[in-house]
Amino acid sequence: MNKNPFSDLGTIIQDRRIPENCAPAGYGALIAAYALDVPLPRMLHAIGPSSYKAEERDSWLIHIARHAPDASLKGHLTFALKYEGVDLGVLKRLFLTVGPDAITDVVNASPTGIYARRIWFLYEWLTSETLDLPDAGGGPYTSVIDTALQYGGAAQNIRRYRVRDNLPGTSNFCPLVFRTPEIDTLLESNLQAGALEAVASVPKDIMARAAAFLLLKDSKASYAIEGEAPAQDRIQRWGRAIGEAGRHELSADEFLRLQKIVLGDHRFTKMGFRNEGGFVGEHDRETLAPIPDHISARAEDLNSLIEGMIAFDRKKAGGLDPVIAAAILAFGFVYIHPFEDGNGRIHRYLIHHALAQRGFNPPGVVFPVSGAILARIDEYRQVLESYSERLLPLVQWKPTPKNNVEVLNDTCDFYRYFDATPHAEFLLSCVAQTIADDLPHEAAFLQRFEQFKARIEAFLEMPDRKIDLLFRFLQQEQGRLSKRAIENEFDGITPDEIEAVETVYGDIFSQRVSNK
Repeated sequence: MNKNPFSDLGTIIQDRRIPENCAPAGYGALIAAYALDVPLPRMLHAIGPSSYKAEERDSWLIHIARHAPDASLKGHLTFALKYEGVDLGVLKRLFLTVGPDAITDVVNASPTGIYARRIWFLYEWLTSETLDLPDAGGGPYTSVIDTALQYGGAAQNIRRYRVRDNLPGTSNFCPLVFRTPEIDTLLESNLQAGALEAVASVPKDIMARAAAFLLLKDSKASYAIEGEAPAQDRIQRWGRAIGEAGRHELSADEFLRLQKIVLGDHRFTKMGFRNEGGFVGEHDRETLAPIPDHISARAEDLNSLIEGMIAFDRKKAGGLDPVIAAAILAFGFVYIHPFEDGNGRIHRYLIHHALAQRGFNPPGVVFPVSGAILARIDEYRQVLESYSERLLPLVQWKPTPKNNVEVLNDTCDFYRYFDATPHAEFLLSCVAQTIADDLPHEAAFLQRFEQFKARIEAFLEMPDRKIDLLFRFLQQEQGRLSKRAIENEFDGITPDEIEAVETVYGDIFSQRVSNK
């Protein structure tokens, strides 16, 4: 008789210790029972003794004893779908491990059950293998993604299983996002309406100038995030590309076009999709051996992953919130890291692309998301590491003679299916910041500047570029015109005019400093 794989699950799952006097349930139990090499879910579930109350503790959610599942494949699979939602990465590896007969038995045990039919659909969807089962004969249609737990896409009824397929992507690329109070609160605030309202209150000519400035700001910030300070023409060229985000469908050729724009002089970079390994990290100073913080998808997996991202992007009608879709697409791209260089800036471009494609932005306005990211750079890095740190121990690799990495195991599903919840929370908060602060701040500044310009022109005949220079000098000196400026750039200005200029600046920008 075969031993029940759930009879002894030990005290540690990968590197996470099981809470004392508790038994893992759902995905945690399945990972331990079948020794699945998959990134652990951010939250694992367990059953406490009868005296326990439900509680959250150290990345574990402990349930009361009456929720304990049957110690079987069917029991823990059902528990996982009921309480933990869909984890496609764990399910794919589990299905390949247990094989079709075991899943057929699970379905046959309750062929009309909602969890059995979801398991059946997910098996065939993930493995592309058809089980020897007749079409479902009854039972109400049930959604594959429980939208009380996770965000789903537009639904389509699938007669064979009597399920509504509301997965937001395809089997080639389908990260998922869990519902959280933070995300729900931001979605309920209706960010899109707030953006439209902020823009509607500003004169069109002022808004057009604000939009142009914000576009340039985003381009400059995106390079700054990479630690680069390129020439102004490269910043402007990339800014123009961002301004056109959403106008072109994603394709392999579109990705290649974007890489050429972002890199400019690419004499020393191998262009196009990688044909070897890739990683993010450092090299040992003495040996030059790679020290990776993140290992990119294998080169042989790039075609299917890129196709998956393109298919995900084209499933735009209904379903996912635009910002959540943008987070999934953009962070999925940066984890895959398909290019030798340019990945980070294209990753942030994809945020603009997804928002524009889904009609989120007010017409003519690009949110300076990169500026918000730059202002929260440590948080941004933590979000990137939220998955990379769980992924890295599962990637088997060796250094190459070129001091690169060669991945030795099958890692493709690690990039197809990941929990994008932290990424969606972060991006939503960045977009909320741009709508609440950056957009109105820049528009209000330009309105004040126009007032400043008009009042200066009332008593000083001066070309626009000279007024711009005058303003910058006043801004640098907290409302005073410096002695250097008076003696050089504005050597013809009179003391009365100096006082008048400083008074205008102080009246409008609330920074008047007395002339000494």
